Amino acid sequence: MSVGFIGLGVMGHSMAKHLIKAGYHLNVYNRTRSKAESLIAEGAKWMDTPQELASESDYVLTIVGYPEDVEKVYLGQSGLFEGSKPGQVFVDLTTSRPSLAIELAKQGKERGVIVLDAPVSGGDLGAREGRLTAMIGGEAIGLESVRPILDCFASNIFYHGSAGAGQHAKAANQIMIAGTMTGMTETLRYAKASGLDLNKVIDTLSGGAANNWSLSNYGPRILKEDYSPGFFVKHFIKDLGIALEAAQEYKIDLPGTKLALELYQELADAGLEDAGTQALIKLWW
Repeated sequence: MSVGFIGLGVMGHSMAKHLIKAGYHLNVYNRTRSKAESLIAEGAKWMDTPQELASESDYVLTIVGYPEDVEKVYLGQSGLFEGSKPGQVFVDLTTSRPSLAIELAKQGKERGVIVLDAPVSGGDLGAREGRLTAMIGGEAIGLESVRPILDCFASNIFYHGSAGAGQHAKAANQIMIAGTMTGMTETLRYAKASGLDLNKVIDTLSGGAANNWSLSNYGPRILKEDYSPGFFVKHFIKDLGIALEAAQEYKIDLPGTKLALELYQELADAGLEDAGTQALIKLWW
């Protein structure tokens, strides 16, 4: 069985590596070939275009940056659909617009291809350790077919319904993270101002009702002054924008998410769009 993988960034590279370790014949494509070299050295086969990758793969997984990148990979010249064949399953792991997921599923169906939207959560650490959470939308039969592949890097797989449902679940996930990231940075600001031992504060809060993923994983990185991207600021801005765009369609107000987006945009404007989301603390430290 051959698997095609497109998008070898902070998370994608680790995910692709898990597939090689699991014994899959892996075809890879990335805009920058240098990011694929270590995988090629481990046995992956380079493909020159998404079209070529689709024509040589039984299953295709993609994780790229923005919705416009997804459109180009699937619908563009030499894109995946140009190399597709009936019976394939394409899985987009990118956090993207629900409306685009619906369109890709529709276009795939016309070609006999099942397209699932399956955005993931867990950051660089989750990808390296193979314990991401995947949120799935699309035809359930497609999920059952591709599940063994997803199991290689996702320890939690949740099916949410028809095309676009996975993207809506991921938007809900990012809304929650927006709240925990602003809460975590305000916690550290307050604790520092009051003269507390910050390591001890993190340990204390992690053992009680205030415990959350952002505090446990990003708090220690901040104290080590490690602002490397487990998840890019620029991508979080994109995700929050998608969530607020959908909220506007539903005529609901999300003031906390709006504030988080404003703060992260301020961070990006200060030149830190390629830093990790924990760099939010740099607005005050």
